[in-house]
Amino acid sequence: MDDSSKTGFAQAAIDELGWWRAHKFLFLRRASQLSVLTLFAIGPWFGLWLLKGNLSSSELLGTVPLSDPLVTLQVLMTGHIPDLTLILGALFITVFYVIAGGRVFCSWVCPVNLVTDSASWLRRKLNLPRTSEMPRNLRYYLLGLVIVLPLLTGITVWEWVNPVPILYRAVLFGAGSGLWILLAIFLLDLFISESGWCGHLCPTGALFALFGKLSPVKVSAVNAKACDNCMDCFVVCPERQVLKPALKGKQKMITDSGCTQCGRCIDVCAQRVFQYQNRIALKAENNQ
Repeated sequence: MDDSSKTGFAQAAIDELGWWRAHKFLFLRRASQLSVLTLFAIGPWFGLWLLKGNLSSSELLGTVPLSDPLVTLQVLMTGHIPDLTLILGALFITVFYVIAGGRVFCSWVCPVNLVTDSASWLRRKLNLPRTSEMPRNLRYYLLGLVIVLPLLTGITVWEWVNPVPILYRAVLFGAGSGLWILLAIFLLDLFISESGWCGHLCPTGALFALFGKLSPVKVSAVNAKACDNCMDCFVVCPERQVLKPALKGKQKMITDSGCTQCGRCIDVCAQRVFQYQNRIALKAENNQ
């Protein structure tokens, strides 16, 4: 979705930087999300199995296993020993997101982000009033519940209602039985709580946030002194609580693992306050 209008949001960035630079990371994220979905889709659609399966469990080029770490945890909690390929797949994904940034999954890969971003865009277009936010730690309690339920029931309960495989089944195979869950997420974000699903409830996002605590790649307010308090970054950020410490505090790098590293704060800032940085390389440079 395009966040701008002729008279509204992020117009200063568009005027100063041009349309492309004011939307670059939004466009790249959409390309990433749709590319991943396409890689899965061309298998059942055209018989070309580059990625076979879905984001819960898949196989790259018929050789490399990839699997959702949360799915693997649930299987373990049922008392069953997962297949070795499932364990290896979860390990590969965990290592990747520890390096790339845990919640990069949420903003650059997860297809449900298309639903929640659409709700956010429509909220701005309709100029709906700010709504109260649920406790952000709630997603960690839900993560704990998702892990414990298989221990109590012997089945991976969360996978019955997980919106990610539901969306994939709908797109790849035309299975629409669970689409009401996606509609509920859209309406939640639009009318009840801003960023309600991704920012407060999603247990998958909670697990990836834990992975992100170790990530070397972070968004940083490298030019915080140039901030003119236009608040466009706060408007667009799905985790706006991570911005203030970087803008107003001594630590300019956003180290809060809740940050999705979506890059929209970089896009919409006419003053070019934000950019991606590698904190390990930066620390080494500062120690020279």
